[in-house]
Amino acid sequence: MKKILGAPKSIRELFTGVKYSIHYYQREYQWQRKQIEELIEDLTGEFLEYYSETHERNEVEKYGHYFMGSVVLTEDENAIIDGQQRLTSLSLVLLFITKHLQDTNDKAEVLNLIYSQKYGKTTFNINVEERTECLEAIINDVVFEPEGHPESVQNIWHRYNDIIELMMDAVPEEALPFFKDWLIDNVQFIKIVAQTEQDAHKIFVSMNDRGLSLTATEMLKGYLLSEIADNDERLKANELWKAKMLELKALGKEQESDCIKTWLRSQYGETIRERKRNATPGDFDIIGTAFHKWLRENGNNIGLRRSVDYSDLVQKEFILFSNTYIRIAEYSAKLTEGFEYIFYNSDRNFTLQPLILLASLDKNDTKEIIDAKLKIVSCFLDQYISIRIFNFKTLDYSAMTYTMFMLAKKIRRRALGQLVGILTEEIEIMEFSIDGIERFNLSGWTKRYMLHQLARITHFVEEQSGKDTKFDVYVNRSIKNPYDIEHIWVDHFERYSDEFESEEEFQRTRNMFGDLVLLPQDINRSLNDSTYSKKLPKYFGQNLLVSSLNENCYENNPNFLRFANANNLKFNPSNDFTKETIKERQNLYLEIAKLIWNTDNLRKYVI
Repeated sequence: MKKILGAPKSIRELFTGVKYSIHYYQREYQWQRKQIEELIEDLTGEFLEYYSETHERNEVEKYGHYFMGSVVLTEDENAIIDGQQRLTSLSLVLLFITKHLQDTNDKAEVLNLIYSQKYGKTTFNINVEERTECLEAIINDVVFEPEGHPESVQNIWHRYNDIIELMMDAVPEEALPFFKDWLIDNVQFIKIVAQTEQDAHKIFVSMNDRGLSLTATEMLKGYLLSEIADNDERLKANELWKAKMLELKALGKEQESDCIKTWLRSQYGETIRERKRNATPGDFDIIGTAFHKWLRENGNNIGLRRSVDYSDLVQKEFILFSNTYIRIAEYSAKLTEGFEYIFYNSDRNFTLQPLILLASLDKNDTKEIIDAKLKIVSCFLDQYISIRIFNFKTLDYSAMTYTMFMLAKKIRRRALGQLVGILTEEIEIMEFSIDGIERFNLSGWTKRYMLHQLARITHFVEEQSGKDTKFDVYVNRSIKNPYDIEHIWVDHFERYSDEFESEEEFQRTRNMFGDLVLLPQDINRSLNDSTYSKKLPKYFGQNLLVSSLNENCYENNPNFLRFANANNLKFNPSNDFTKETIKERQNLYLEIAKLIWNTDNLRKYVI
């Protein structure tokens, strides 16, 4: 191997006047929402340790630095051998920042780190041709359909949309220029350059396959087993631990670590760092970065005093909580009868759900009690999430973590009756309610949730009317002919100009909840610019929510009529869909939503 060159580099230095390539045989960009959440939480948390609203921008130079690890490059082609996940993700964060900076010089400074233009052609600094269309769509704010594109492209699109949600409340708007300065100059990598690709791969292998430090999970295992005095008990605990680690790893990368963090936070964490300068890390934060160290230091506080306590912690408590964590992961991935709410919450990317679910459990709970608690708490979360969505309130990790941790402490190890009482009160004391639907509309923020919310209402109407339909089909974007959001009004202001003084007012009305339904993609696109009178016959025979616009839906449909009449729901056919009809449908959706998201539903799971 020839000489290896390594030096610390800021993001500005890494991305200025340089083009990186990624060889075709390298793995795809694979980061999921979880990794993006952790990146943004780490970066914004570190930044806010130093930031004060009283600072001038030149004081950012004195802020602390943040180390992002190493990147391994080849000298000959500047190919990224190790580090593309982090570099790609940071490029997406920079793209978000450019959209929200007010100063044109600030924007230009950041854009130069992302791409360059020559002879009218855009070339991105991480130069992978298959990604160009997606990245240009992000820059130009145009619609991009990720389905059908390579895995990297799909993940880039979805992670950018995650970043939009996560960053909105992570850094105060007035602090964004400061954050930009800190990010590009104070966040650093070690840039390692090998003269040949072969040498670069050797470096990568030596860094990742030899001399690895023990993980926090392995150190926790070593500590717990060392405190079990009886040899037979220690061997038994070791076998149980190893078997459970294999199950957790089968769920995905770092799931064994996430399970342990969630368990300890939910059952034993008492404090959490406030998001302000110089705030002290709490149990929640320390468990997130060094749970093995936290448990050693807090063992006495959580009842670990004798050998048998450590044995029980591994063989009984950890096994119970890890088994439940695995079940939650399975219910999150697949719609399961009886545990539908867990799937619903997961479908809206509410990643704090396992924390709240595990918090309610007691290590002595029976399987029957555990099931009831999972149903009660996930039903509550579904209502809580939906109310926030209908009132345009964020669900992102950084904004919700503190509130959810406080809630986890409130419901920790509660009996079923107490659990229902606490969670019912939590809904009742919210500063907003399901009535937010009166103003709910499709927008850049709500589009990520609109398909889900429409699917819930559609499925509920059909289920209550005796039709065998599946919610997960309505939200599945991977099937051959997925469902799309259909605007009943087409995007032609001139057709409705007599009802509106401006096109802006028309667009606001057209995007109201009451103007939206679900249709299979092929039908939705075939209708395209059709007038309402031409659409109406096509609506009949589709799902009940859209079919109800057609008068034929009210003939020979006794179960639907019985459901509507029993609940005083004002379903009416509409031969002419007007501005007033949209208001009526909006009110109808509100009344249906009150049946779906109702605290009375919590009580039915008490046994």
